[in-house]
Amino acid sequence: MARIFIVDDEPSLHELYSTFLAMNGHEIVADAYDGNEAVKMFGSMDPPPEIVIMDHRMPNKNGIEATKELRGINSNVKIILASADDIVKDSALEAGACRFMLKPFNVMDLLAEIEEMVGA
Repeated sequence: MARIFIVDDEPSLHELYSTFLAMNGHEIVADAYDGNEAVKMFGSMDPPPEIVIMDHRMPNKNGIEATKELRGINSNVKIILASADDIVKDSALEAGACRFMLKPFNVMDLLAEIEEMVGA
């Protein structure tokens, strides 16, 4: 089981991820809808989540910038950066994301990535 923080500006994806991951034994500890909100919330989480599912394109602060800031707060957090733009993969990994997933993806693939990361 992993403690997971979902950061995405699409409420429907929060619902999908939350429902599916909870059904598979994971705990959703928080939701944020833009990068600024994510950074603010993450800094006050005690204990911090083990995994963050981070969207790339969001209002106020994109996922790459938010990833850099989250990793600055806690270098141990594992971030999955998701985007429909495959050209940002290298930037996402350089910013500190552990994994990059190209949207749209199957939730089973997301679950497999999370379970691999938790086992690592």
